[in-house]
Amino acid sequence: MQEGKINVQTENIFPIIKKFLYSEHEIFLRELVSNAVDATQKLKTLASLGKYNGDMSDLTIEITLDKKKKTISVKDKGIGMTSEEVDKYINQIAFSSAEEFIKKFKAKSESEMNAIIGHFGLGFYSSFMVSKKVEIITKTYQTRGNTGAVRWECDGSPNYTMDESDKKERGTEVILHVSDDSKDYLEEHKLLEILKKYCKFLPVPIRFGNEKTWEKVEGEKDKDGNDKQVEVEKPRIINNIDPLWKKKPVGLTDEDYKKFYHELYPFSFDDPLFWIHLNVDYPFNLTGILYFPKVKKNLEVQKDKIQLYCNQVFVTDSVEGIVPDFLTLLHGLIDSPDIPLNVSRSYLQGDPNVKKISNHITKKVADKLETLFKDTRPDFEAKWDDIKVFIEYGIISQPEFYDRAKKFCLLKNVDGKYFTFEEYENIVKSSQKDKDGQLIYLYATNREEQYSFIQSVKDRGYDVLLMDGIIEAHFINTLEQKLEKTRFTRVDSDTVDKLIKKEDALPSKLNEDQQKSIKEMIEKQVDPKKYTVSFESLSEKEAPLLITQNEFMRRMKDMAALGGGGGYSFMGEMPENYNLVVNSNHPIVGRLLLEPDGGKQAETIKQIFDLSLLAQNLLKGKELADFIKRSTEKI
Repeated sequence: MQEGKINVQTENIFPIIKKFLYSEHEIFLRELVSNAVDATQKLKTLASLGKYNGDMSDLTIEITLDKKKKTISVKDKGIGMTSEEVDKYINQIAFSSAEEFIKKFKAKSESEMNAIIGHFGLGFYSSFMVSKKVEIITKTYQTRGNTGAVRWECDGSPNYTMDESDKKERGTEVILHVSDDSKDYLEEHKLLEILKKYCKFLPVPIRFGNEKTWEKVEGEKDKDGNDKQVEVEKPRIINNIDPLWKKKPVGLTDEDYKKFYHELYPFSFDDPLFWIHLNVDYPFNLTGILYFPKVKKNLEVQKDKIQLYCNQVFVTDSVEGIVPDFLTLLHGLIDSPDIPLNVSRSYLQGDPNVKKISNHITKKVADKLETLFKDTRPDFEAKWDDIKVFIEYGIISQPEFYDRAKKFCLLKNVDGKYFTFEEYENIVKSSQKDKDGQLIYLYATNREEQYSFIQSVKDRGYDVLLMDGIIEAHFINTLEQKLEKTRFTRVDSDTVDKLIKKEDALPSKLNEDQQKSIKEMIEKQVDPKKYTVSFESLSEKEAPLLITQNEFMRRMKDMAALGGGGGYSFMGEMPENYNLVVNSNHPIVGRLLLEPDGGKQAETIKQIFDLSLLAQNLLKGKELADFIKRSTEKI
């Protein structure tokens, strides 16, 4: 039997690993299973080269939990190790000195420890985070030389023992004697959760216990005449060794992609809208599938739906810096051995290879969207409401994406018709300009609430866009910077006759003194700090009073509410302010001057003012109840 100390230059290596890996200590299982997969893959490579001709019929890696003994074991049938290899790879830590490790590590944040461990080849030692003792029992695949089985044991200090073992079959078994402060890992559901998180798509079958299932009994029927089924217990294989993204896109069906989507997201009941299969082997390696999910109106943006893998090993679902920010709203996964995972995020974002991968993903997404638009425009339009948030976010957050997206980004009007930027400009350029020659794009954010304003604008022959997405305020701001001499204005931000140049403006039926008199009447009934009263010469068909809100102020408040208000975050704290436009040509307004009864004047103003509030969905609570009661009494 051999005894000794692990070759490190400080006895503090294990406490350091335990301390700094504590927040990520579940990775011990990922590291051990990954090592087992590597050993198995190496054996398969040797066999393919004709350097090993032993039994390869069953290479399943087995995870075993024994709650009574408080052990977890990971057993493979891979290449195994000789005693010399155990001494080299286990007893000598693969870096120049522990002092160097400590020095490098202390410059890192705690969250980066996982990556550091992988960088220095310390994956096996992560097992000491949860163990009071670790055993290795291994036998090499080799048949020449010192090929006896080896048993190694360590209690978490640098002291170890190494002796012969009676293990007969090739491969390695790592046995963890779980410490009392990590007893949570002795629960089957906990281990299963970790295995499914990190090892779900590893390329070698991984078995963890058994599971019960129902099987049909051939030729037998139950009492109801249905095929008879019996409950059986089968080995529980937790991984899919041949996931869809590793296959060539040619020959795969839509059903294949949808099935895999639901394998990734078992609690998602909607099918994805479409997907992009990434398959690159030069100048970098990148595979994966990105899905465009069906977006709901009450979307809460989640940026943790794209999973990052390295050679089918799950690494993280935080992919900022690798996937462009606007595409982190997609679902799916990417797998690349060329992404440097063992460095900080700031380094990652500056890495030229990562930048190339990020640019390639953006290009592939743009290519797919442009192809869908050109080849199947009706279908593309049918999906637009679900995919526009991705495209609009891309235009906002990534200026270079706009050059591609402007070919397929759509504007939708309130009648449900879709237009490219160029198409819409051609529709409105002859009729919707202000006095300075700027194009005015009229829009609504809610077809129902702004119906009266929409209808008033349409009655004049103008078109109205529907901009009801969750990031429209930011998107509109961006478009005004991109589109030449173009201004977006919501239909209720001002009267349309004031917004759009009109040659045949209506004269006012009220002179200045009459307007002044009516203004004084109205200001007695409304809050002058909240409502600014003005007069306009509108058609008699228009409402007597209209409430509008300044486009700039309202939009900045909307942006501030969403976040990123371009320096206008203070706008969210400012009180609401509205314009109260009096239609100087409406008969009711004119009759106010003829009404001698001040009480009736006030009653009329209150009624038409409440109607203007109602049109803007501003009449609520007691005021709404009083309005309904008052209106009912007049019937």
